Amino acid sequence: MKCPGQDIRYWKPGAVFDVKCPKCGKDVEFFKDDTTRKCRNCGHKFINPKLDFGCAAYCQYAAQCVGDLPEEYKAHREDTLKERIAIEMKKYFEKDFKRIGHAMRVARYAEKIGKNEGGDLAVILAAAYLHDIGIHEAARASAAAENHEKTGLSVARSIMTELEAKKELIDEVCDIIGHHHHPGPDSSLSFKIVHDADLIVNLEEKQKENPMNDEDLAEFIGKTFLTESGRKEAGDVFYNCNP
Repeated sequence: MKCPGQDIRYWKPGAVFDVKCPKCGKDVEFFKDDTTRKCRNCGHKFINPKLDFGCAAYCQYAAQCVGDLPEEYKAHREDTLKERIAIEMKKYFEKDFKRIGHAMRVARYAEKIGKNEGGDLAVILAAAYLHDIGIHEAARASAAAENHEKTGLSVARSIMTELEAKKELIDEVCDIIGHHHHPGPDSSLSFKIVHDADLIVNLEEKQKENPMNDEDLAEFIGKTFLTESGRKEAGDVFYNCNP
């Protein structure tokens, strides 16, 4: 049975469309499931700008369904994985909107810091979404940071394994989760970025309840943050200047 999304019997108007060649500007006809086309005018081969990866970006049967994805698209597998991890995190926390909101804010800051620092965003965002994933289980015994760091490892590993993430990514994400409140001398760049993003969100929450004055806050940021981009972002967030 062919996937309905790729069966032309189910296609709607707009499934066949023209795209301007980025080299010569001539129209090139695309079918919605074409990954690439070659311009008849100049011979330039380029990617379908409207191609929807959907399941093809991670499905093990994608090659049988729509053919091999071009090299340019393989990087998007990790983008899709990050989105799916975010979905699984939300499903796991169910109606705990406080935890969901916290994780989403950490991910937002982590992405911004990561882009400035040049970190691996696949690892960084996966760890940001899942860094507190064990907090519910840990709370049954102790809410101590060390406890929920360790408790989260099995949950995070299970989620990423189910989503067929690479072993190397799973191992690195779990390493970050396992001590994300406790940096060490050998902490990776990805760890430092997630640490700083989480620290910004934690500070935001603490400032609402028991705010520090600007002098103490600046001293804390200068001593506690691990990346220059993290310190700058914290300065912008809390008093719109660099500490």
